Amino acid sequence: MDKVKIISTNYINYNVKRFVVEKPAGLVYRPGQSAHLSINLPGWEHQVRPFTFTSLNNWPFLEFIIKIYDDHEGVTKEMGKLNAGAELLIHDTFGSLEYRGPGIFIAGGTGITPFIAIFRALFLTQNLRHAGLIYSNHSKEDVILHDELARMLGPAYMNVFTRQGVIGFKERKIDREFLIEAISDFSHNFYVCGPKSFTNDIQDALVSLGARTASLIV
Repeated sequence: MDKVKIISTNYINYNVKRFVVEKPAGLVYRPGQSAHLSINLPGWEHQVRPFTFTSLNNWPFLEFIIKIYDDHEGVTKEMGKLNAGAELLIHDTFGSLEYRGPGIFIAGGTGITPFIAIFRALFLTQNLRHAGLIYSNHSKEDVILHDELARMLGPAYMNVFTRQGVIGFKERKIDREFLIEAISDFSHNFYVCGPKSFTNDIQDALVSLGARTASLIV
């Protein structure tokens, strides 16, 4: 277990906060992996939660992008109160979601976070042209790192909004019908991440449309 200080924090939208954190010597992780973290404060040290690295391993610091749930007393609400100088505890790293070759990424909400480091790594090596992203959120205010995703992926980046709440908006969600309209070839690799029900539904729909189970990375 490593004790690390928070270097800086900022909100990147109304309920998602970016944490830049000291990187312990010798820590190694891959794009798509996560860490078990807790807050180094009395009563919170053993409240361990998983959060995804959005930084790359060769960066001199760690970055975590975390949705803050203010509606109940929990770890993320407490993290919403933290600023530079506060301390976190890194218990371990874990996760098997990693890049296995060109494909289509499908994310729901904060399910985008494991993909951020993967996209950054591919963009750095000029290999991102073989990836596409379908990203579902309630509204445009919920999108995480829109500008960076648009810059990296260009026209291969598609947003889907389920509750936009503006005149003339037609609610959409990523379901079987949407996938038929949006994807012409189901022989790709498919990377899927989001709430459990979202992930399960997308996997079932993809398999029903001809995707191979071995090509689903979740």
